Amino acid sequence: MTPLHYVRAGDRAEALAQVAKGARCLGGGTNLVDLLRQNVEQASELVDVSRLDGAIRESEGGGLRIDASVSNAALAAHPLVRRRYPVLARALLAGASAQIRNMATVGGNILQRTRCMYFYDVDGARCNKRRPGAGCDAREGFNRYHVILGASDQCVATHPSDMCVALVMLDAVVHLSGPSGDRSVPLTDFHVLPGATPEVETVLQPGELITAVELPPPTDAIMHSDYRKVRDRSSYAFALVSVAGGLALADGRIREARIALGGVAAKPWRARRAEAALVGGAPHPDVFLAAIREELVEARPLSGNAFKIGLVERTVVAVLATLAGARA
Repeated sequence: MTPLHYVRAGDRAEALAQVAKGARCLGGGTNLVDLLRQNVEQASELVDVSRLDGAIRESEGGGLRIDASVSNAALAAHPLVRRRYPVLARALLAGASAQIRNMATVGGNILQRTRCMYFYDVDGARCNKRRPGAGCDAREGFNRYHVILGASDQCVATHPSDMCVALVMLDAVVHLSGPSGDRSVPLTDFHVLPGATPEVETVLQPGELITAVELPPPTDAIMHSDYRKVRDRSSYAFALVSVAGGLALADGRIREARIALGGVAAKPWRARRAEAALVGGAPHPDVFLAAIREELVEARPLSGNAFKIGLVERTVVAVLATLAGARA
């Protein structure tokens, strides 16, 4: 057992001071503790940020600001989230057991790392994400759960979060604090594709801390949204494919469409091509299918996951058809 120095931060300033000295942030611990226990990551200093401000409040203009230490359970149950951002509540409820949702925090969920089996196999597998330059055993190994979009020769692991798929669909913004002050980053830009440096997963800089997530004022498509997760078993499993979708109609045509995909890339994937193809079209399954096929034109499946292309198509069509039927 590696000795650990533990500090519970009383406020943000104390947390930032500890992070600046190299401490790792501990929220609910639902991912980090596993990584340390299995020797995937190492740390000698931990700063507990779970007792920092954990508020959910309306922001100027009618959006919602969510502190990073808010639990997933509290966020999913919040009346404004359930009423204005239903896709987020449903994604959170699909993400884990009630016990884990009670512990897991918003900030920690954003920073959780891949569940690729080769990433966790410290003694037996090569992983460029864990040890740059080692190789990627997943490319030619068991890759049923791995990416079909945005892969590189260095890494084919997926991002595991359900919450982040919904947040990307919602155009959420991540607020950060660090040695250089405060800054904000759209969540679509916060996670990065692997390229030649798969060990770099986010734009978070050394010494920075996620302080909050902000949601924009709800549009019609945001308020009429849904989340669907396809997995190998009915509960407590990571997604093979997931879809966060929102739809707004006017005069029998699609006025606004929002689609984000999970289980297909190293980051939550915003389907911009599909969204653009849908606007102005009829809310019909054939239109939905043609649009998502435009998004998947650059999909590059691996030896064990070509089925994901058809699974994405069917799931997107099902989500959008349900939303269109509800609006008819």
